[in-house]
Amino acid sequence: MTGYLTTHVLDTARGCPAEGLKIDLYKIEGETRTHLKSLTTNDDGRTDEQILPTQEFFIGVYELVFHAGDYLDSIGTPPEDPRFLDIVPIRFGMSEPTHYHVPLLLSPFGYSTYRGS
Repeated sequence: MTGYLTTHVLDTARGCPAEGLKIDLYKIEGETRTHLKSLTTNDDGRTDEQILPTQEFFIGVYELVFHAGDYLDSIGTPPEDPRFLDIVPIRFGMSEPTHYHVPLLLSPFGYSTYRGS
């Protein structure tokens, strides 16, 4: 098996997938943070392609940055100044060439994640 990375974003406040949420992927090497790509979730709260497909997969430390504030604004969540959750970074390590699934459960006032399958 070779490695790849996926995500799924669920809007737990509305009980549905988070469509149209921008995600940035970064590779972390020491103090260096390199932007690899930007994707947007589809109507199922997933990206149309693997975030990191097999041919681009390397063991190491990565960061997914979820643009929660922009998403919350786009669905009409009453604004705050500043918004409680705006940018949600999740830094994680991939230590073997397998499927890594890093989902985000999101509401305006909290989030959680886990290593999924």
